[in-house]
This record gives sequence, C-alpha cells and structure tokens, in this order.
Amino acid sequence: MKNSKRNMKIILAMMLSFALLLSACSKGNEDNASTTGNEDPTGQKEVVLKGYLLGEAPKGMPEVLETLNKKLKKDINATIELNYISWGDVQSKYPLLLATGEDLDFIFSADWNYYVEQANKGAFYELKQEDIAKYMPKKSAAMDPAAWDEAKIKDKIYMIPKTTPDSNVFVSVLRKDIMAEAGLTDVKSLSEIGPYLEAVKKNHPDMVGLNLDSQVDLPTPYQHLMREKVGFTGGSLGGGPLSQGAAFDFTDPSGKIYSMVGEPYLSAQKYAATIMKDWYDKGYVNKNPYANKIRSKDNFVEGKSAVAFGNSIDIAATIEAAEAKGIETYIIPSLMPNGKVPMGNHIGAGISIAANSKNPERVMQAFDLIMEDPSYVYLTYFGIEGNNYVVKDDKVGLPEGVTAETNTYPPDSAGFWFVNKALFKPMSTWPKTYIDFWEKQDEYNTSDFALNGFNFNTENVKTQIANLANASTQYANPIYIGAVKDVDKAFDELTQNLNSAGLDKVKEEGQAQVDAFLAKKK
Repeated sequence: MKNSKRNMKIILAMMLSFALLLSACSKGNEDNASTTGNEDPTGQKEVVLKGYLLGEAPKGMPEVLETLNKKLKKDINATIELNYISWGDVQSKYPLLLATGEDLDFIFSADWNYYVEQANKGAFYELKQEDIAKYMPKKSAAMDPAAWDEAKIKDKIYMIPKTTPDSNVFVSVLRKDIMAEAGLTDVKSLSEIGPYLEAVKKNHPDMVGLNLDSQVDLPTPYQHLMREKVGFTGGSLGGGPLSQGAAFDFTDPSGKIYSMVGEPYLSAQKYAATIMKDWYDKGYVNKNPYANKIRSKDNFVEGKSAVAFGNSIDIAATIEAAEAKGIETYIIPSLMPNGKVPMGNHIGAGISIAANSKNPERVMQAFDLIMEDPSYVYLTYFGIEGNNYVVKDDKVGLPEGVTAETNTYPPDSAGFWFVNKALFKPMSTWPKTYIDFWEKQDEYNTSDFALNGFNFNTENVKTQIANLANASTQYANPIYIGAVKDVDKAFDELTQNLNSAGLDKVKEEGQAQVDAFLAKKK
C-alpha cells in the first residue's frame, strides 16, 4: 500500500513537472512569436527578398512599396527590398551585380537585356516545372505553355516571363505647334523631320531637337532610320541594344543571318548615319549624350527635347503629361519597309532568380502574386488606388485633382513591365492622339516572320559577343549620334574592329542555330 501511494506521488509529480514544462515552452513560443513575428500561420519564416529593376523609382515608390510589403507580409510572410539600375548604368552595372555574387534574390531580365548571356554564365536559378506548378499556381494557370518554351535555354528555364506579349511598336513623338512652324502636317517617317528640327533650332533656343540619353535613346533615332530600309528591331544577335555584329532581317523569309556591316545592312546603316551626321553637325542633337541620364520622353514633357522616343506602352504617360500642359502631340510609328513590326514575345520582360538566392521558392510565390493577382498587378503598375488611380465606369482614370504631370506613380513607370496586362481595364486618361495610334496596333503588328520564337544561345561565342560589344562602344556609338567626321571612314574602322572581334564566328554560330530551329519547324 505504502509503495502504491509512493508510486502515485511520483507519477503526480512527474505529470506536474511535465505540465509546467509544456507551459514554459508555450509561453516561450508565444513570447518569441510576439517579439520577432517571424512565423506566419502557414509556418513560413519571414524573409526579405532583395531585387533589382531597371530605370528610376517614381516619386511615389516608397508608399507603393510599403503597401506592397504589407500585402506580401500578410500573404507569404515576405517583404521586398527594391533597388533600381538606371538606364545609363545598365550596360556596366547589370552584369557586374551578377558576376560579383552580391546578396540578391531576383533581377529584371529580358531577351534584349542579357538573359541568355547571364543564364549561360550560371547567374540565374533554374526553374523546374514542378516548382513552377507548386509555387506559382496563378502563373501556371494563366501562361501559354509556349511562353515557357521561349524562356528555355538548353531545355532549362531561367526566367519567369510575362504572360501577355506586348505590342512592340517603337515611336517618336513630335509637337504639333512646332510642326506648324515647320510647315509640316503629315509625317510618315523620322527621316522627314529635318524641317521640324530646323524650326526648333531657329525658334526654341532652350530646347534641343534630339535630346538623347546615354543608354536607351542613344541608338534610337539611328535605329528608326535604319528600320526604314531593313527589317531590324534593335541590337545584334546575342548583343545588347547598342551592339553591332550579326543580325537577321525580319522581312526575309529565309532566316538568313547577316553581318551588320555587310549588305543589306551596311547600306541601311550608312543611310541612317548620313542623316544623323547632318543633324549632329547642324546642332540638332545634344553634343554629349554619354553624360545625359534623362530620357528624351521626360525632357519632352519639360520642354527640353523636341522629340520623345518610346514604345507603344511607355509613351502613353508621356503624351498624357504633355497634353496636360497644352502640348498637342503627333506620333510617328517606326515601321519596317513592309509597314509592319514583329509582335513582342513573352521573354521581352520578366524576372530571373539569382543563382545564389537563399529563398527561390519565396521569390516564386511573391511574383506569382505580383504578376497575376489583380490587386497586386494594379498596385505595382498603377500605384495606390485613390492616390494614383481610380476605377470609374469600369475604366482606369486619375483621382480628382491629380493630373498626369502631378501623379507620383505614373502607369508603367516603375519597371513592373512583366505584370499580366490582360487584367487591365481600359484607360480613361488616354488622349485622342494615343487612342488613334493604339487602334492601329493590329495593323502594325505581325507574328508572321521566319524566326518567330527563335532564341540565340551565346554560349559558344560568349567571348566574341563581349568583344563585339566593346568594339561597338568605341566605334559604333559615335556613328549612332552622328559625331563622326566621315561616315565611310567610320564604317571602315568599325568593320575592321568587328571582324577582329570575331564577327564571322558569331554569324556562323547564329546561322547554325537558325538552321536547326527552322528544321524543327518543318
């Protein structure tokens, strides 16, 4: 009996100790959760995702980012630390960020912005189909499977591409008041604006005809002029928008790869170069675009540039802001000789996860929301409802008292170009000039070209591609802006240096890949 009572006391003591231990653990967990807040209801540890987009942060970005992070914290227990690479620094800073192994989780990527090159260097995390399905269910449901195929490099995916291909018409925008001064009413192509630039020089001393920035605009008018003669969109095969090398002609059904310093490209380039030299010599172009980081479209609104360069999407805000200031505008689409432009693809804008990211799954979760959830899409693209936009009569407009000029977060300004634009409602703020242009998009765009879906893999010629880029910086950039003494001699020098850099090898590799691509399509 005594033993039984003693055993019972021992058991009761053990149970009391165990209960106290459980209580202490529970209290410790409660204290930990309340002080650190590092667990959400689904059990995910809180993380900060560091990433980079291109361009400049709009004035209203801090408020938008704060709102975005509150939503992400609630939904996936993550926040974003967002940074920007300015247009003037893209060529130097973008590859450097990835090469140095900086602590970073995601970065903007696109076929025109080093996607293939950096993927081949191992800079990006491979996205496996099972992980895409698990962590990006909204994206998986919305995406055309062909988009994932576009993003493949050696059958592996390194980018979360945009769901909706954009219309890809490049445009230049003029002021109607200066057109009237120049006696112009109908301008079909950029080569016709000489009298317009002359009127700027004569009547508007505080304005520059072509006030180009150092990265985006620098080759743009030159490329618009080239496009009048050859089916060219911008940039060489495997190179960035400033690079010379090998390219194809979108109007050529054969898919032949050409040297850009051979025919038909050479004639098109000399045509553009001769016009740019004439304009530069006459003072129609800013003398040192290399030092200018302000886009022409931004200077256009401020009355410092007579021409604004952009594309179908990003020029809308410029036109709105200009017309809010009483500046009537005129749009010149930059079309190929056949009157068309290639329709944009899925990999023209997207996000790549850095190879050294510690949180690739959470990046996928975050961008599944940012790209495909309507509340996130509207926040990152249009800003805060009530402050930056309102929805009225099923259209997106500006709040009362807010104009295109005073809006601190203009649409398309923050670098979130990869959101699903199919989720957008119509815009009530578009001026008639832009609406008339927009309604012609289907007339301009075409998917009917031989190399639709072709993605050049630079792995076998990465050294030559880098050498071509370096040669282009030294010998092509002055040609683009017209700052050369003799066009023919400038091209002789460019040709010599491109050939020394390995142009023939890149052209040969490009043709081999194109031939294989076309053979698969048959």
